[in-house]
Amino acid sequence: MMVNSLVKWLVNLSGIVEGEDFTNPACPLVRRGWGSRSDLNRFEGVTDMRKIVVGGAQMGAIQKADTRAQAIDRMIVLLDEAKTLGCTLAVFPELALTTFFPRWYMEDQAEIDTWFEREMPGPETQPLFDRAKQYGIAISFGYAELTPEGLHYNTSILTDRKANIVGKYRKIHLPGHSEFDEERDFQHLEKRYFLPGDLGFPVYRTLGGLFGMCICNDRRWPETYRVMGLQGVEMVMLGYNTPSVNSQKPGEGSADRLFHSKLVMQSGAYQNSSWVVGVAKAGLEDGFPLIGGSLIANPDGKVVAEATTEGDELIVHECDLDDCTFGKKTIFDFARHRRVEHYERITKQTGVQLPPL
Repeated sequence: MMVNSLVKWLVNLSGIVEGEDFTNPACPLVRRGWGSRSDLNRFEGVTDMRKIVVGGAQMGAIQKADTRAQAIDRMIVLLDEAKTLGCTLAVFPELALTTFFPRWYMEDQAEIDTWFEREMPGPETQPLFDRAKQYGIAISFGYAELTPEGLHYNTSILTDRKANIVGKYRKIHLPGHSEFDEERDFQHLEKRYFLPGDLGFPVYRTLGGLFGMCICNDRRWPETYRVMGLQGVEMVMLGYNTPSVNSQKPGEGSADRLFHSKLVMQSGAYQNSSWVVGVAKAGLEDGFPLIGGSLIANPDGKVVAEATTEGDELIVHECDLDDCTFGKKTIFDFARHRRVEHYERITKQTGVQLPPL
């Protein structure tokens, strides 16, 4: 009776698919060495079983001519590798199904809409969900969303380990511009094709912890992490498609872009005592280079895993969500240390207002 209760507790905590046969050698618990009564007895009285093996599934370039099916096939290959390495969560990039189409100026709405997904999962993405469910791996990835009301968003979702969608985020900090800009070396038309997200920065209870999402440019804004931090977030997942060169400042190349990318993710992790998993789509895409630099940062802001290429690459780390506790109870104990009476300007003002002369 005690063992059965403990098994049930482990199942609920770790997200193992219900109905697993714990006498079957293929069962995930058994493969992890939790298959005997003596093994299970090791966990009596233990409460810090919130370790998640995370796979940051960086993707190389997706060309304009590539199909969604080709992108999904590559994602499934990365998911296969994640399964082999024992991952329980795989995080894919922003706009993981297509090229970064906002670099192209388009006026025909019908053409624009071809880059958007009207349902999720849909016929082309269902194989990814099926494989994730088969493996018992939660997934997060980004795509262009077209709602039934005809609204366009840059979106990310999170599933549980049964491939049920349990979280959604729509990008809030849209960079770039809305009309063709002759002064730029290349276009960045997110403000033309997407609306600002309307869901805020929600945090979801799943996988035994507290998970949030943001997308690309959101990572550069400290408010992004803090709003989730105020909900106790323990892991922030984000994907990005970041050009290797600043279109308005050609001297700012890949080294600077990678530095800034790491800087904001590490500081966001540290200042909110949360894991951050940042995953790139990288490489030469339709002739335009994108940075790599996918990483996993721990709640101290230290990089514990980092990509070394600009292609399809899986970075893996076992993340203990309880590592967030110390920072949240000490230097970043918001309840004790925040002084909101002095922060009014942050929510009531957007542009800079200089002090009087």
